[in-house]
Amino acid sequence: MGAGKSSIGRRVARALNVPFTDTDAEIVRAHGAIADLFAREGEERFRALEREAVREALERRGVVALGGGAVLARETRERLRDHRVVLLTVDEDSIARRIRGRRRPLLNGGDPLAEWVRIAGERAPIYAEVADVAFDTSRLPTQTTVEHVVAWLRGEEQHAAAPEEER
Repeated sequence: MGAGKSSIGRRVARALNVPFTDTDAEIVRAHGAIADLFAREGEERFRALEREAVREALERRGVVALGGGAVLARETRERLRDHRVVLLTVDEDSIARRIRGRRRPLLNGGDPLAEWVRIAGERAPIYAEVADVAFDTSRLPTQTTVEHVVAWLRGEEQHAAAPEEER
């Protein structure tokens, strides 16, 4: 959450001249706001819709931005094995600024930053499992991160550490 998946993904797709799909945006388009969907139908229903959105997006090819919890599903992790996966990370200080005042279903209770830290910690091993490479978005301008991702995808750069190297 808050690492820049949508904005960076959209720019990477444009740079590579391929389609871009944001699975969260697809869900919103078909079912309304995610926070409302969570409240109305629960997280389990949202996750089922998310798995389907991911499946469809991966079949269309191009750059796909997944919601932060999409990889919790084993089915999604298995589908990602056939694709290059870029993990975008962000540190606590940066995320505190990015999530302030935002409506995010999993962060709406108590202390949003503490919840983000907890969720990020729980998901980190899963992210590392599926990612081929990681880029930190905390301090670099968005366009610089885009350039690094594009270079990596084109095989031009060994800039980012693979998740295994970051542990």
